[in-house]
Amino acid sequence: MRGLFHKVPLYWGLAIMLFMLLFPFVNDTRSTLILLTQIFIFAIFAMSFDILLGYTGIVSFGHCMFFGIGAYSTALIFNQLDATLPNFILGLVIGILLSALVSYIIGLLSLRLKSHFYAMLTLAVSQLFLVLAEKWRGLTHGGDGFTFSVPDVFKDRTSFYYITLFSVAAVFILLKLFTESSTGKVLKAISQNEYRAEALGYKSLHYKLIASVTAGVAASFSGALYAVSLRFINTNVFSIEVTLDALLMTMIGGLGTLAGAIAGAGTIEFLRHYLSELAASYPIFERWTIVLGFLYIIVLLGFPSGLAGFIRKFTFKYDGGKNKEKKLKRAA
Repeated sequence: MRGLFHKVPLYWGLAIMLFMLLFPFVNDTRSTLILLTQIFIFAIFAMSFDILLGYTGIVSFGHCMFFGIGAYSTALIFNQLDATLPNFILGLVIGILLSALVSYIIGLLSLRLKSHFYAMLTLAVSQLFLVLAEKWRGLTHGGDGFTFSVPDVFKDRTSFYYITLFSVAAVFILLKLFTESSTGKVLKAISQNEYRAEALGYKSLHYKLIASVTAGVAASFSGALYAVSLRFINTNVFSIEVTLDALLMTMIGGLGTLAGAIAGAGTIEFLRHYLSELAASYPIFERWTIVLGFLYIIVLLGFPSGLAGFIRKFTFKYDGGKNKEKKLKRAA
């Protein structure tokens, strides 16, 4: 029976993927496809943040910098060169390499130290990128931003929907393999007790750097997709609000669960979309961010392990009850 329940998440995942594949044939309205596309993109970003906070125990206040690097790399390539798929791949690769380099350097400088140094350094560097983007107006157009053209395959909302759907599925699978590998298990051990992991002979800095680079690369990829989805870029991608969104999505979905990060991204983006629509008719919803704040408080107090943790707890409680009932029947 327990083996069956271990397979339930797989069955649910396949069912959800099948539903998402068929969804455009059922409802292909532009607003709905755009909303789902945003959910997929921010799901990738939330999963990248979860690798740091949920699996490694590293707090980052500047995760938006990797998101912004990926977004600006792609946008600038399209703005300076032709809007072709090879140029998209070029911008994507540049963003990933820059994010990997920056995350490695920041990690090397700060992860040797304990406590909050990584969080503070990432926040400081992300603000440097924000100032650089604001001041280098000849290239970035500052806070006004700029629009750019994208390849035709990205202009069709249905095609881009499938691109982002397969992207989030691929990133989920890759990160799942990463977290369940020997490296991922060491990261989990470090998050629970770093001193004990070091006593066992594991070099925590080495593994933390791997987590930092992995998270930076995934965040850069989501930033590139985000820029393409809007066909517009400005300095908001470097704002701390982007990092706070990732934190909120991760906490609501459940720390240390990639599926939870996806659920958290869906919850936040869904609420943001529909609460902002309600604000047009009901002025009380104009401050819809307050609703998200209350939701965050409710989750922390009522569901500290997030949505994924609550579902897992309910599932295993049900499984345990069935096993006890079976043992009692055998004993009788």
